[in-house]
Amino acid sequence: MSSTIEKALQRQREAQQKKKAQEQEQSTIEASQQKMASAMSERASVPPAQSTAAPGLASSLESFNLDLDRLEKNGHISMFGTRKKINEEYREIKRKLLNNAFGPLSSTLQNSNIIMVTSGRPSEGKTFTACNLAMSIAAEQDKTVLLVDADVLKPNVLNTLGLEKRRGLIEYLTGEVEDISDVLYPTNIDKLKIIPAGKSHHLTTELLASRKMAETVNEFANRYSDRIVVFDTPPLIGITETAVLANFAGQAVVVVEEGKSKLSDIRHAVDRLNPDMAIGFVVNKSVYKDSDGTGYYGYYYSERQNS
Repeated sequence: MSSTIEKALQRQREAQQKKKAQEQEQSTIEASQQKMASAMSERASVPPAQSTAAPGLASSLESFNLDLDRLEKNGHISMFGTRKKINEEYREIKRKLLNNAFGPLSSTLQNSNIIMVTSGRPSEGKTFTACNLAMSIAAEQDKTVLLVDADVLKPNVLNTLGLEKRRGLIEYLTGEVEDISDVLYPTNIDKLKIIPAGKSHHLTTELLASRKMAETVNEFANRYSDRIVVFDTPPLIGITETAVLANFAGQAVVVVEEGKSKLSDIRHAVDRLNPDMAIGFVVNKSVYKDSDGTGYYGYYYSERQNS
């Protein structure tokens, strides 16, 4: 009988020890949870860091949010899969450029994936064309695109896309920002990034002709095998910056406005380009006729044939 009592007492002691251990474990868990909650509360109460961007310029940590509905209503291509004539026209334009960039011709071109979009004179639609081309390429399944506003004299990419001013290419070339990634902004179009022109500067030609610019373009061309870089550049006639940029690009798209651009200006513009480039022409506001006789503006692309 004493043996039975001793066994019962032993079981009682073991049960008490087990209960005490469970209580200690629960106490430790609750203390840990309370400490974690306190730490999270402290972090939440800390105010966000103030932006160090210059007045009038957004922070470089932010991405660009394009209003795609607004852009479509303003005549840009649709990014919603809508079957529009302008979408089809830019598909045809980009296909030829992509073939030049990555097809058999690419081995004969320096920086075949660098495309400069320009015109002979101002107001012929080059920025509109550059933006649509970049957006169309961003719709590709296996390509990414970087849109660079290199028209540092009269930058218009951000205004065309309805975006706010930010630091850009000039701030990088002058050393105000250390790394090009600090002015390379993602957008809500997954495969599209933008580098703005930045602020105006009295030495734009020298900055664009600098070794730093050459090294940057070389990195653009070679770092990512799937990347196309679209440069919106100044008009060719009377602007020295454009001739400098032409030395970096493997392809040039010259935008001409039907019924406005003079043939003499087009010839003069082409003479200012690197003869080793692949040169194509986008005819802007070309008038087409539908089957019902209705006219509409469109875009037509053709390439110069070397003799």
